[in-house]
Amino acid sequence: MSWNPAVQPGCPDEVGTDAIETLIIPRARDLGDFEVRRALPAPKRQMVGPFIFFDQAGPAEFLTGQGVDVRPHPHTGLGTVTYLFRGDFHHRDSTGADQVIRPGELNWMVAGRGVTHSERTSAQGRSGPNSLFGIQTWLALPDSHEDMAPTFEHHGKAALPVIEDQGVSVRLILGQAYGETAPAKMLSETFYADVTLAAGGLLPLPDNHEDRGIYVVEGSILVAGQEFGAAQMMVFRPGDSITVSGGARGARLMVLGGATLPGPRFIWWNFVASSRERIEQAREEWRAEKWGVGRFDLPVDDRDEHIPLPG
Repeated sequence: MSWNPAVQPGCPDEVGTDAIETLIIPRARDLGDFEVRRALPAPKRQMVGPFIFFDQAGPAEFLTGQGVDVRPHPHTGLGTVTYLFRGDFHHRDSTGADQVIRPGELNWMVAGRGVTHSERTSAQGRSGPNSLFGIQTWLALPDSHEDMAPTFEHHGKAALPVIEDQGVSVRLILGQAYGETAPAKMLSETFYADVTLAAGGLLPLPDNHEDRGIYVVEGSILVAGQEFGAAQMMVFRPGDSITVSGGARGARLMVLGGATLPGPRFIWWNFVASSRERIEQAREEWRAEKWGVGRFDLPVDDRDEHIPLPG
């Protein structure tokens, strides 16, 4: 989930092709109850636009009474995006936010100088057998917003713009694309969308963004005559006119991108920063566990446990 289980993020495999600048094959990580496939960061691609982590969670199935329990943990220097296809999460954080997210909705939490949150399957979800399938991604913050106060936004399914044409449906989650603007406040140029393609349906990528990528969630797509299946990410050259088509069974995709940041980011555990010094400051404050003093506190209604700093 938005908690990184490893101190160093780990990189997916990378395979080059002629038609695509970078093809990324996510590496799976077993978290016990479910599996996560991480597409970003990759060996030759730390980010796509501001997107610096990109994880597919599940699909996973749970028995009655079971679910996901990610204890309170910290973030700095990033915004986290939670978007589900199946299941739910009960999100609590140190801004006071307390929100259950369901499929097709958006949770957008900006960590800024520091935030703590937990993610658990809701009580309603645990009342019977339940599923989990979704995407969580982190966006690195521009230098000017690394020290901002943390914020949280939730937007329901009906609030996210939908663009439809023959054989294609696009739900815009973040930013601007295809003449529409999603409601969440962005801190840098961004686009992020959930796309359903029928077999043979055509999707042109936005041509007004510097960086553009596609992650295939289900089914397959054709790019320049080559077929790409589920759990693959393609990153395209800036400026190229790109149109992809749905494979024989159609496809579900996440399209993402935006403006690149001025330089790379340092990553350690759940901390992202423009300098090693910022990472070290966050490490020391989380290690001290002085809740409510400095940058970190625990969620109001989830204070009995937390994930300690890795050794």
